[in-house]
Amino acid sequence: MSLSLNKNPMPEQDPKVRAQNFAEVSLGYTEELAKAEAGRCLQCKAAPCRKGCPVQVDIPAFIKEVKAGAMDSAIAKIKEVNCLPAVCGRVCPQEEQCEKYCVLAKKGESVGIGRLERYVADTARNKGETVTVIQYTANAQKVAVIGSGPAGLAVAGDLAKKGYKITIFEALHLPGGVLMYGIPEFRLPKDEVVQVEINNLRKLGVEIVVNAVIGSTFTVDELLEEEGFDAVFIGTGAGLPHFMGVPGENLNGVYSANEFLTRCNLMKAYRFPQCGTPIHAGKKVAVVGGGNVAMDGARTALRLGAEHSCIVYRRSEAELPARLEEIHHAKEEGIDFQFLTAPTAVLGNKDGWVTGLQCVRMELGEPDASGRRRPIEIPNSEFVLEIDTVIIAIGQGPNPLVQSTAKGLETTRKGNIAAHEETGETSKPGVFAGGDIVTGAATVILAMGAGKKTAIAIDKYLQEKKAKSIKKT
Repeated sequence: MSLSLNKNPMPEQDPKVRAQNFAEVSLGYTEELAKAEAGRCLQCKAAPCRKGCPVQVDIPAFIKEVKAGAMDSAIAKIKEVNCLPAVCGRVCPQEEQCEKYCVLAKKGESVGIGRLERYVADTARNKGETVTVIQYTANAQKVAVIGSGPAGLAVAGDLAKKGYKITIFEALHLPGGVLMYGIPEFRLPKDEVVQVEINNLRKLGVEIVVNAVIGSTFTVDELLEEEGFDAVFIGTGAGLPHFMGVPGENLNGVYSANEFLTRCNLMKAYRFPQCGTPIHAGKKVAVVGGGNVAMDGARTALRLGAEHSCIVYRRSEAELPARLEEIHHAKEEGIDFQFLTAPTAVLGNKDGWVTGLQCVRMELGEPDASGRRRPIEIPNSEFVLEIDTVIIAIGQGPNPLVQSTAKGLETTRKGNIAAHEETGETSKPGVFAGGDIVTGAATVILAMGAGKKTAIAIDKYLQEKKAKSIKKT
């Protein structure tokens, strides 16, 4: 029997229906679809798909178990290296990672690795998977993890399994970092997925302290010198928004994507008045940017009641950095794309509210340092988009609080923490860092990959520290 060159399609909500609600867009594979998709895997001995996975999941092995219907074995295989499979199966850019190297992709579509990972994780969660609680020794070494995003959760999970006592310090009122505040409910359910996977870490014995702003509640030095931690991992991400630097950005109705999405995702503005976090979404919304965050902002605005929601992007569609799946979903839902368009000013009325976005048309020149063709302004092409809300989604950088209050911690020119690429070691002994706070904004799975590599280095550091302590006594 010949293999299908196409993936089994993912069941989804109807675009017209889902654009009016915050329920998850993709509904997940059925058992029948999952087994059919698993049957497309060639079980290559070289497993080229694995080289695209930052955490090195044994992809052929878990897919083989799916095909056989052995879901307990499948989830066990994934969780050998990935503590957040239900998250990764939903939001990782598999098309640029594991699926990119699938042999089937040479002639058709790759195996739906991400879809199968999601199916396995969801099946395990619905069955009520058990987690083995770690029994700590009385003298177990302690590690402080600053930030409960993907990098911090990966470090915490790996080190907890090795018998270290882990305490995660989270600045917000719920753990999860960008998984909670940055990604909409319709892409990543919070209670049903994110918090369930975080609770599995709690069951391992990981302690999570919320509302703890490191740099204020404690400094890194106080954690090491006064609170008895043997090592510290910093995984605070990239949560400081960038702005355009054009006139009118201080008008009412202008949001950074961070604020807009945090109010909706973490603070449940879409449930107002049941949740006391109102948000002015507007009727005509322009989102500036072309990444996944921009797509999230535009699609969220639509669900909050916007009559027209558009993406304003200074390059062409071919250069959009967002995932193809997110672009496809946005188009299906009616998001308007204004390509080769750059804002020059936000316009407002005498009361200080947004009334329009002044823009110019662009054309593409030669490639710049990013490898993409440089946008060049077309003279005398100014025009105005009539809108009442602007959401700025052009990137974010590191919040400087932790690093500015840690003595001897070196940073880069952009304010990121300077850390070794493979080990996460910083200039400060016993302090490690990884994820977006080191690399700048990237993907969930890359942050997890950095966390896993750093966990190995922290383990080595603590074992050497312990050996030296024993030798002294």
